[in-house]
Amino acid sequence: MIHTAKYTLKSGAQKLKTVFGLSIPLSLLLFSAATAQQNYNFTKGLVAPSVHRYGREALYKDFFALNYYKGAIKTPFENADLLTNDKGENISWRSLAVNTDKKFKDRSLSNGYLYLTYQSDKEQKAILHVSGNNMVYVNGEPRAGDLYAYGYLYLPVQLKKGLNEFYVRGSSFSSEEGIAAELLFDQKLTFLNIKDPTLPIIIAGKDKNVLSGAVVIVNNTDKILSGLKINSKLEGKTATLNVPSIPAMSVRKVPFNIDPSAISAKGMYDCSLSLLKGSSTLDVQNIRIEAVTETEDYSRTFVSNVDGSTQYFSVSPQKQGGKSTPDLFLSVHGAGVEAINQARAYKSKEEGVLVAATNRRPRGFNWEDWGRIDALEVLGIAKKEFKPDPKRIYLTGHSMGGHGTWYLGATYPGMWAAIAPCAGYPTLAGYGSADGKIPDISGKPAVEKLILQASNQSDVFQLAKNYKAGGVYVHHGDSDEVVTVNFARQMHQVLAGFQKDMSYYEYPGGTHWFGDESVDWAPLFEYFKWHTIPADTAVKDVDFTTANPAISSSFHWASILQQQESLKYSRIRLSRSNDLKTISGTTENASVVSFDLSGLSAGTPVKIALDGSEIKYSTKSGSDKVFLRRNNSQWTIGNALSETEKGTVRNGTIKEAFNNRMVFVYGTSGSAAEKAWAYSKARYDAESWYYRGNGSVDVVADKEFSPSKYAERGVIIYGNASTNSAYNKLLKNCPIKIDKGVVTAGNQKYRGDDLAAYFVWPRSDSKKASVAVVGGSGLLGMRAADANQYFAGGSGFADYMIFKSDLLEKGSSAIKQAGYYGNDWSLEKGQKISQD
Repeated sequence: MIHTAKYTLKSGAQKLKTVFGLSIPLSLLLFSAATAQQNYNFTKGLVAPSVHRYGREALYKDFFALNYYKGAIKTPFENADLLTNDKGENISWRSLAVNTDKKFKDRSLSNGYLYLTYQSDKEQKAILHVSGNNMVYVNGEPRAGDLYAYGYLYLPVQLKKGLNEFYVRGSSFSSEEGIAAELLFDQKLTFLNIKDPTLPIIIAGKDKNVLSGAVVIVNNTDKILSGLKINSKLEGKTATLNVPSIPAMSVRKVPFNIDPSAISAKGMYDCSLSLLKGSSTLDVQNIRIEAVTETEDYSRTFVSNVDGSTQYFSVSPQKQGGKSTPDLFLSVHGAGVEAINQARAYKSKEEGVLVAATNRRPRGFNWEDWGRIDALEVLGIAKKEFKPDPKRIYLTGHSMGGHGTWYLGATYPGMWAAIAPCAGYPTLAGYGSADGKIPDISGKPAVEKLILQASNQSDVFQLAKNYKAGGVYVHHGDSDEVVTVNFARQMHQVLAGFQKDMSYYEYPGGTHWFGDESVDWAPLFEYFKWHTIPADTAVKDVDFTTANPAISSSFHWASILQQQESLKYSRIRLSRSNDLKTISGTTENASVVSFDLSGLSAGTPVKIALDGSEIKYSTKSGSDKVFLRRNNSQWTIGNALSETEKGTVRNGTIKEAFNNRMVFVYGTSGSAAEKAWAYSKARYDAESWYYRGNGSVDVVADKEFSPSKYAERGVIIYGNASTNSAYNKLLKNCPIKIDKGVVTAGNQKYRGDDLAAYFVWPRSDSKKASVAVVGGSGLLGMRAADANQYFAGGSGFADYMIFKSDLLEKGSSAIKQAGYYGNDWSLEKGQKISQD
């Protein structure tokens, strides 16, 4: 239930009113009293430019936030000085009013903050609806932003009696699209927000089993809501599903079931959703669900292993009468494109079925990080459902999906018979640069370069030799002004030196999108027909590079399981005899490798010459695998990796903990302010994860957490050893410890209440899950860890990073220590940089 009635402020732009001893521009105050319950559009505010810089890195600067955390920000008014930034510029607040579209739009929003206020005559709850912002501080608490102005983020907020302040962080999208903000009153305390559903498309007359969808529940109460159900009714058929708990004063996207068995014809159908608590009905909403014929494009939902949320993918079905064993085409979409629209850009193919993954959102993670995982999950589901010819799996995509094609193609060589990037840019870091290359970091401080090492897996230029695994078809319009054709030409030049199987086409006069032929290009699919994935035993030469074995470890029969130095590039170059009995070659930055010897009968002698080491091995079975470990400069036969070692399952960086159906655990001890921070930060991350990744997370108090209750799940701990009781349950053996007033890393101690840290640690009671800690030694340190840059696609984080709060102003010089654990998860055998 979201009301749409509006109230327009009558302003006195230059007049000041005294509120709680503070002089506030009357133009920024919302009327209360008799009008407080009417919805309110913010129409006037103040803006402060050039006060933050965020990017795809762990490091960022936010001069405003640092001073805000310190309590040094005075109540703004027009022309009031705010601060002096690192360029020596004096920053002042200036007034900004909405335009005719009721949006705040100004270039200064790109790296600035917008200040809005509301004057309330009482304590009350409201729904805050802001779009086009990166995030917003509501009376000091961080809340998620609607960066891409989708308009579906409705957040419950607690208003104080008197002045309520909203500091809205802008971004480059804010300056282009504008920021709109309103407060909604008289909403139900708990209701369904149906503006952001995840839905299947029913195949009329064919779908008889229960399908799943997802919808947002808004909890505008001070209590966690549990024991809820959603009942759906579609053409007289009902289905009921228990839904997970909803955090207090927050939102969560939850699943529901649909019974499609009564749908026999294509069309749009009304589906009633009832939110139930016991025998009480809290809300009822209607959604529209589409049904199509079995020859039309459709969508399917599935439960993601990342977080247990409901995701979807779309299908362009194989043309009827086509091959009995179909080809499979995975298509990855561009920025802002829904997967169903991606699928609908293709005509049905006789040779096979096309599947479009979502990247978790239309913009999502740029097909990196959890976008990459989404693509792999969908590919796995599609293989089971459509049973394609395993030799005929292809990858293509457009724009951001062109980048996804370059990235996934380089990361998983041997998985695709051929790839076809369309209007794609090769790297995130190079997109928008003058020459399309990765920015030069040679001049950056050593500690920053060490942290950026975690982003190596994104650099397809360093992985380019992996493209030799299959065919490459490059398709680009020669008049593209969004993603310049120079990117295609750049990659053509990179590949020309070694890629023997490549086709390149520039569409004359083609803009970024010149119709469906931008992706559904007949010569491209003809090119695919010529290509198949060879059997492992047919591959005699291997040239494979990876930057992270936990992301990508194998090419056909050869695997890099462990690195000498974490997240630097590792490479194997091997040749194999025609009888499969001899393997020779070299390695770089590898400490454990394995070779699959399938195809040889048990007892077959195998000779391996690796980096000068000569190894003789006798196969034990017809599907044997030999493991080699480096001992100094020599390779010897060894054991497979154990779960206690770094490798293909857990290899570090805090991003690993945001997998395996992670749970966010907030501390409930410490000062009132520290307890409030822990919950606010966990809620902020959960809301941001929902927005960025269409995700759903359990947010629980430490006193409700036990390792057995949340077994095999990733855990994010907010706080420190004194404020969060889950800390000592999971991190007893971790060499890094955050506690009140001190952070310890091995034998080094850093003291003060302004220290913050991010770090990861493997769960000792799990073979796959990890724990991440986001916290500080005191309130200022905790707040310095507020930014959730770990959700930015392609951002690199080290295994651990300890820093002072003035990192927000001074950058990497404020880092006390950062690095990567050794392969035994020790500090001593890892890489680190310490700074006084």
